[in-house]
Amino acid sequence: MGICFSIEEQSHRSHSKAPDGGLKTTSSSNKQENSDSLKTRSPSFIALTAKDVKDLRKNPGYSNVDIFTYVEMRLATKQFRPDYILGDGGFGVVYKGVIDENVRPGYKSTAVAVKELNPDGFQGDREWLAEVNYLGQLSHPNLVKLIGYCCEDDHRLLVYEYMASGSLEKHLFRRVGCSLTWSKRMKIALDAAKGLAFLHDAERPIIYRDFKTSNILLGVDFNAKLSDFGLAKEGPMGDKTHVSTRVMGTYGYAAPEYVMTAALALDGIIFVLLFAVINILFSSAEVGSIVSVEQVPGHLTARSDVYGFGVVLLEMLLGRRAMDKSRPSREHNLVEWARPLLVHNKKLMRILDPRMEGQYSAKTAIKVANLAHQCLSQNPKGRPLMSQVVELLETFQTKVSDEEAMIHSGGGGITLYEAPGKSPRSRNPGGSESHREVGAAEGSKPTIGRSKSEPPKEVDLYDPPSFAEE
Repeated sequence: MGICFSIEEQSHRSHSKAPDGGLKTTSSSNKQENSDSLKTRSPSFIALTAKDVKDLRKNPGYSNVDIFTYVEMRLATKQFRPDYILGDGGFGVVYKGVIDENVRPGYKSTAVAVKELNPDGFQGDREWLAEVNYLGQLSHPNLVKLIGYCCEDDHRLLVYEYMASGSLEKHLFRRVGCSLTWSKRMKIALDAAKGLAFLHDAERPIIYRDFKTSNILLGVDFNAKLSDFGLAKEGPMGDKTHVSTRVMGTYGYAAPEYVMTAALALDGIIFVLLFAVINILFSSAEVGSIVSVEQVPGHLTARSDVYGFGVVLLEMLLGRRAMDKSRPSREHNLVEWARPLLVHNKKLMRILDPRMEGQYSAKTAIKVANLAHQCLSQNPKGRPLMSQVVELLETFQTKVSDEEAMIHSGGGGITLYEAPGKSPRSRNPGGSESHREVGAAEGSKPTIGRSKSEPPKEVDLYDPPSFAEE
């Protein structure tokens, strides 16, 4: 279930009001979207009128969301049979179910996932209501679809579309069986990035706040969708740079500035003590658990989500969890241990997930690692926008297809790992194929004028001024 210290939120937000009192969320992007993006539904206004459960019952609200009775939920899950359980988290238990004629006459048979709020758990009506409010109005190919909910007596249930392949966490860290290929990981990274970019690009940005592998669900064809919007928040508007809110997130994924600003808000000995408490809470939490710091506001921005994306991308590159106390002490925190290695090509190639060996070119791996490095920047303004992340990851999809074709052709292995534009004399006949290109890249690095933490120029994919300025 994890650890959560629940508190009342301290929020200093300015709302952009529409004539009807709603909050504007129309997309600010006029760029042409690809075919799947045309299926998005971003309403002109996010009218979060349901302030509590009582209010929701009076104004049930969303025409595309069904309201179910508790009896119907019992029928759909075969009386909540234990063998129908898909997972168990901070919210409660998730069951597989089917809603059909036997549940509601005339209803087309639909496979669903039913999440039941645990009344004794760490999340409550506020988080449950946030999911109904956001997913009830937002629609995108990379956001899980909310089919309906049940709010009868003390029962709180959410009904989602069923994602047949489960979570990214389940596949990425499985001990036995086939692991995710490089191409699938890049596809999942792109899908998840599109989901975040959609939220961030709304006129009133939505900050997801809980981006992690367990919240990325996969369909039959491993199309990825973001789930669990219980911690989502409306972002800043106008000249506001951030939203002040309680420090809450998942251990290992929370952006450092989000945690730090909570402590920096106070002076002297109070700062020292509070910062120590924050570190103790996060370091003592279980892997994947939600942590909240009582009565302390932190500065939350969309760049906080970018950091979380960087953590997940790093997990996909290395095949390791963000926090893993079973490893040597210096490797417990994946970001602290691995981030400095991402800009050293030879070291990078040694720490990549060995289960993907032979499935990618060294040049592409270096570029993806550089993207993860920038997403994990300690300076929020040094991180790319999610829309920029999407653009870059889309370029990798073509490369992935080309590389797979070369691998499957049987004769393209050497070409796959050769650095383009190099003469035969630059090759290393004694080394492995995967290190030929790395050696070329290392050899072309400037020997002066760059700090150890700065990415090599030839793989510095994000050098535009827009990254330094908001």
